Parts: sequence; structure tokens; C-alpha cells
Amino acid sequence: MEDTFMFAVLTLDATLRVSTPLIFCAMAGLFSERSGIIDISLEGKMLSAAFIAASVAAVTGSAWLALVAAICVASGLALLHGFACITHKGNHVVSGVAINILASGLTVVLGISWFQRGGQTPSLPSSARFMPIEFPFTDALNGTPLLGTIYKELLSGHNILVYLAFLVVPLTWWVVFQTRFGLRLRAVGENPTAVDTAGISVSGLRYRAVLICGLLTGFAGAYLAIAQNAGFVRDMTAGQGYIALAALIFGKWRPFSAFAACLLFGLLDAIAIRLQGVHLAGVGEVPVELIQALPYILTVILLAGFIGKAVAPKAIGQPYLKER
Repeated sequence: MEDTFMFAVLTLDATLRVSTPLIFCAMAGLFSERSGIIDISLEGKMLSAAFIAASVAAVTGSAWLALVAAICVASGLALLHGFACITHKGNHVVSGVAINILASGLTVVLGISWFQRGGQTPSLPSSARFMPIEFPFTDALNGTPLLGTIYKELLSGHNILVYLAFLVVPLTWWVVFQTRFGLRLRAVGENPTAVDTAGISVSGLRYRAVLICGLLTGFAGAYLAIAQNAGFVRDMTAGQGYIALAALIFGKWRPFSAFAACLLFGLLDAIAIRLQGVHLAGVGEVPVELIQALPYILTVILLAGFIGKAVAPKAIGQPYLKER
């Protein structure tokens, strides 16, 4: 019984860590897509942010400078996406795919040029990363049955970006559903003509939305490179931007529903990690490849429409042409 409880707690602990970049990206995509801008480039922005964060941390030794650099690069790519889709009325999907291809290739080329490590950055010391934070009284409560284990293993011991990701969800809900900006954001994704008629700039709102998207994907990329890991390796996002997009669709473009979907994906990933090499009665050793594929299989199932109809904002993906 004790072993089962510990397995459950450690799995949930891993779920929180694995879900963090998905949560940041899903909330980022929510702002962008609620404004009417399709954002397939979550993957590329997160990958670029991870690379620049690891690079800056390797050179300066500062995790905070690395985080700022990651946010700046992701925001720059977000503005590029906005320039193509908002200013020039380009195809949102094509622009997003182009940014993903650019990020995938450019991070490797720059990594080889700067560090001569085959596209990787040097391994980062603890001083250049966001390290786990231990809560007060962890040792005192360690001997307490159940509660002590939950406090030490599940609540304490995460880095600051994990806690920030879980704060971003209610903050996103408040901004989108309880503020004037959020009301206008949702309106511009549903009926931009009405917003324009009210004297509010459609382009201005959408640019602000994609900038917020860039900010949050910057946090996601920095987390991957200088918090969860100790450096950058090529294509380290491994499709997590697409999984976050699937979670957003699964959550029907609502913060808490998307958050729950991110936790579901994170749980599958955590179970995959915990079950590697484990022998199950009557089954034998669980194939590692099958376990690792579970989050991606679920992504395909969700995106194929087996979750029921998810109604996107009505004006999503449609360029706004101001009537003269």
C-alpha cells in the first residue's frame, strides 16, 4: 500500500514538471487564437526560446538574463507572425509552419557555429539554472504519514517556473473573462467588424495578443532549457508545441479546460517515464517505445475529433479587411 501511494505521489510530481511547458504554451495559444490568429508556431517559438536561453545562460551564467533573452526572442518571432498575418493578411498556417521550420534549422546552425557541439549548448551549472525551491518545514513534516510525503515530494521541490505556470492559468482566466481587454480580445476573435465599428483597433488588439503569446512561449522555452534540463539539444521541444495546441482545442479555448488537458498529457508522459523497464504481471516488460508514444497517440485522437465538436472563435484565421 505504501509503495502504491509513493508511486502515485511521484507520478503526480513528475506530471507537474512535465506539464509546465504545455501549460505555458496552451495559455499562450489561447491569447493568440482568441484574438483570431491561428498559432501553429508555438513549437518554433518555444524551441527558439529554449536555444537562446541555454546559450545566454552558458555565456553569462545568469538564469534571469537567459529568461529575458528567451522572452525577447519568442516575442520577436510572435511579432513576425503578426506582421505576416495581421499587417499583410497572410495565411496563418503557412506563416506558423515557416516559423517552425526556421526555428528547427536555425537553432542547429547557430548551435554548431557558436559552440561546435553538433547543435547542442554546453551543460549548464546549477548557478545558471532555475533550481528546485524547498518549502519551509519540509524536514519537520517528513515523518508525518501521507501529509509529509505530499508536502515534500509533491508540493515542495519545484523550480519557480513550475509555480509560475500554475499561477498563469487563473491569471489568464481573469484577463480573458474579467477585464475590458479580455472582452475586446474575445470580441475581435468573434466579430472584428463590430470591434472596428466601436472605434477600437483590430490590428492593435491582435498584435497585443500575439505579444502575450510570445511572452508565455518564452517562459516555456526557458523552462525546458534552464530549469527542467541543463542545456539545449536539437529539437528538444519534441512536438510539445503541437501537444499544447491539441490541449487548447480539447479545452475548447478555455483556460481551466486547457489546463486539465495539459495535466492529462503530462500524466501520460510521467507514466511513460515511470513505467520504463517495469515488468507487469501477465504482460512482461512494458515496451518503452509504446509508452513514449502514448502522449502523441492521444494528440492524434483528440485532433481527429473524437472529443466532440470544439467550436473555435468565428473569425479565427480570417484576415480583417477594413471597410472603406
